[in-house]
Amino acid sequence: MPATGSTADPRPPASTEEPRWHGVMREIVGGSAMISVLAVVLAMVAGGILIALTDDKVNAAAGYFFARPGDLLKAIWDSVAGAYSSLFQGAVYNFRRPGFVAGIKPLTDTLTFATPLIAAGLGVGLAFRVGLFNIGGRGQMLIAAACAGWVSWSFDLPYGLHLILAVAAGIIGGALWGGVVGLLKARTGAHEVIVTIMLNFVALYLVSFMLKTPGLLQAPGSNNPKTPAAMPTAVFPDLLGPSFNLHWGFVFVIAATVYVWYLLNRSKLGFQFRAVGENPNAARVAGISVNKMYIYAMLFSGGLVGLAGVAQVLGTVTTGFGSGIDAGIGFDAITVALLGRSKPWGIFFAGILFGAFKAGGFAMQASEGIPIDIVVVIQSLIVLFIAAPPLVRAVFRLPKPSGVKLFRARSVRAAVTK
Repeated sequence: MPATGSTADPRPPASTEEPRWHGVMREIVGGSAMISVLAVVLAMVAGGILIALTDDKVNAAAGYFFARPGDLLKAIWDSVAGAYSSLFQGAVYNFRRPGFVAGIKPLTDTLTFATPLIAAGLGVGLAFRVGLFNIGGRGQMLIAAACAGWVSWSFDLPYGLHLILAVAAGIIGGALWGGVVGLLKARTGAHEVIVTIMLNFVALYLVSFMLKTPGLLQAPGSNNPKTPAAMPTAVFPDLLGPSFNLHWGFVFVIAATVYVWYLLNRSKLGFQFRAVGENPNAARVAGISVNKMYIYAMLFSGGLVGLAGVAQVLGTVTTGFGSGIDAGIGFDAITVALLGRSKPWGIFFAGILFGAFKAGGFAMQASEGIPIDIVVVIQSLIVLFIAAPPLVRAVFRLPKPSGVKLFRARSVRAAVTK
């Protein structure tokens, strides 16, 4: 028998315990910005080591290291410094080109590559904030590209109206494709990871079929699995003139970033999103319809990823596209969202960073002969270090995070569940 006046068991009921992967995901996306920055630094250092190891001059100098060790150090410096210098000149500013306008062109290329990455990253990051893992970016981009592309060449409409309708069609197509995931999650409890993976293949084969079928997406009179070119009235105009690849899709992405920031931080729906992502059981007890939030979140997430597909077909590839229009952006968006800590402006700048990797990687390969795969390795290492904050803290001897926020969050959840 318990003693008189003893307090009740302070532990929350077992039904309120969240799945372990929710806590892991929240720790990854909720870490400090410093961890993200240091993860990039570590990845660049590791990339430099790989560059040195694969360089022929470094390997040759290593053969007589004990005779002339300075040659090896000089070869390593020339290899790594030359590679990262080419990366910078291919992504930010090329000092070898005459004039400021010509020199700044690499930066506009970076922003062009970053445009779909930011849009897709916003979609993935929003889903993360609700506790959902949206890895269906490829399928959502393909469906959005098909919808926007079909509108762009099937109707003869005035400029402005045609562009708006094409953009809306793509966003709605991506939203509906993502909404299917949310609906299945809410109604049947199907795991969104499995559903999004399967829908990626469904979208790929569906679009591939339509690209090979006359009267659907295939260009008239062509046997190639490619669409017709978009009409000029449905194409994003150049943002800085015909000399640059940057188009108005980047402006749409800035507007989307502002909107997602407002949605998550200043709206009632955003508060409900964050509450469900923090603890769905506590949110349910507080009166929030968790199932509705799952559906709404995937609709928004799919629409934002769809904007990435729209930017591709109406801005970057306007002469017709094939089934590879997604260009791996749907999966790169996961890395962008993780690096940005699922915060809208963090995702914005993470997308620019990865756009710089894409733009500078080609220049690095062309001028220094460095394999483009090195850039992919750096991106993969960034994900690895972000997913292991204790490793980053150990390398840089950072103090452990304070437990105040964790204690406060648990206290609030316990109070809600009582």
